[in-house]
Amino acid sequence: MLEAETSRGTPGAPGTVGTVGMGPDADLLHGINGLAKDAPDWVDSVVGFVGEWGLPLAMVLLVLWCWTTVRRRPDAETSVAALVWAPLAAGIALLVNIPIREFVERRRPFYEYNDLEVLADGKTDFSFVSDHATLAMALGVGLFVAHRKFGLIGIGLALLEGFCRVYMGVHYPTDVIGGFALGTAVTLLLAPVAMALLTPLTRAVARSGRWGRLVSARGARRTVPGAVELPEPQQGRDAEEPGRDPARKDLAA
Repeated sequence: MLEAETSRGTPGAPGTVGTVGMGPDADLLHGINGLAKDAPDWVDSVVGFVGEWGLPLAMVLLVLWCWTTVRRRPDAETSVAALVWAPLAAGIALLVNIPIREFVERRRPFYEYNDLEVLADGKTDFSFVSDHATLAMALGVGLFVAHRKFGLIGIGLALLEGFCRVYMGVHYPTDVIGGFALGTAVTLLLAPVAMALLTPLTRAVARSGRWGRLVSARGARRTVPGAVELPEPQQGRDAEEPGRDPARKDLAA
C-alpha cells in the first residue's frame, strides 16, 4: 500500500511528520489533482478562479435569472417562495456545517500530502465538509424545487464546483460528497416548513401595490398565450381597468 508523508496539529501549522495510508479517497484526490500538474498554468488559474469565485457567482446569477422567469408563471407566489428558500437553505446549511467541521477536525489534504498541486492560498480551516460544495448544492436543489430546468443547471454547476475543489487540492472527494449531502438534506427536509412560512408572505407581497411585481409580473402574465386565468384574478383585472366593457369578450367571440 502506498504511503505519503503527513503532518498533524492545528489546521494552520504543519506540525510533526508522520505517515498515512493512501485509501480510495486519497487515490481519487491524487488522480483529479494530478490533472492540475499536467495542465498549463493558465488552465490552473482559470480553474482556481472558477472554483473559488466564479461558480458561486454563477449560482447567484442563475437564481436571479430564475426569478425573472418564475414571476411570470400562474403560480408565481408559490414558485417565488421556493426560490427565496434556496439561498436561505444555503445559509442554514453553512451554519449547520460549522459545528460539523469543528467536531470532525479533518485537516486540509495539502497538510497530509505534500505532493499536491494547491491552487488556493490561505486555507487554514478544517476540510470536512466543503462549504463551497454545500452552498452550491443547496442552491441547486432549491432551484430545482422552484423550477426544474434551472434546478438541473444549478445541480450541474454544483457538481462542477465539487470537481474544482478537488482539482484545486483543497478538499478530499469525501469532503465534497459530504457537502452535497448536507446541502441537499437541509434544503429538502426543511422545505415543507419553509414553504408554509414563505408562501403566505409572497402572496401578501404580490397583493401589495408597490412591491407586487417582485413576486408576480401580472402584466407579462396577461400576454402568455393559452394561460388559464382563475375567476378571482380575472375579476380583479377587470376592476383594475376602468371603462372596460365586460361584454367585449363575448362580442369578440
